[in-house]
Amino acid sequence: MKNGTFVDRLTAILVEHGVIPEKEVAAIHEGFAKAEKAQFDDFLLEEGLIDADVLLQALSEYYKVPSFDVRNHFFDTHLIHMFPKDFLLRNAIIPLERDENMLIVVASNPQQDGLEAALGEYVSYDINFYVGIRRGITDAVQEFYDRAPTQVIEDIDLREERRLEREKDKKVAVDEVIEQDKYKKPW
Repeated sequence: MKNGTFVDRLTAILVEHGVIPEKEVAAIHEGFAKAEKAQFDDFLLEEGLIDADVLLQALSEYYKVPSFDVRNHFFDTHLIHMFPKDFLLRNAIIPLERDENMLIVVASNPQQDGLEAALGEYVSYDINFYVGIRRGITDAVQEFYDRAPTQVIEDIDLREERRLEREKDKKVAVDEVIEQDKYKKPW
């Protein structure tokens, strides 16, 4: 199985660990022999054949790197913004942490040809890879780059707050003048 496809090799790992019964291997192979890695990952998760933790363990064994579950992790915004959004999405990667001259990057495919060199176009750190689930990685990148429809841009929010405060001050000043005029004698 060493020379098989991604689907063959990952399926073999899952069978070896007793996650998928051996009798289902032929059906999985037939259905996904030519599928992309992301499609196979999604299929396994969406069909409930395995959960994310099991998939991460299998991917870690497959790629021989540690795994990292990006769900519910608060990433360093500065690290993420060191890379263009489309670059992160296209490569299904997200920077996890920086330690002196080393950058840990969670990648859907840590063995992707040219990935380390492509990262070198943006940073000069030594790169260490962890493996993660593609959908989780792309969702996390989207979360950091896409502004929520209800999110107010800070500058606009501050300007509006100042405008409202000026209007309030004007109203208070007008009310004071009216109050003073009330006590003036008409003569």
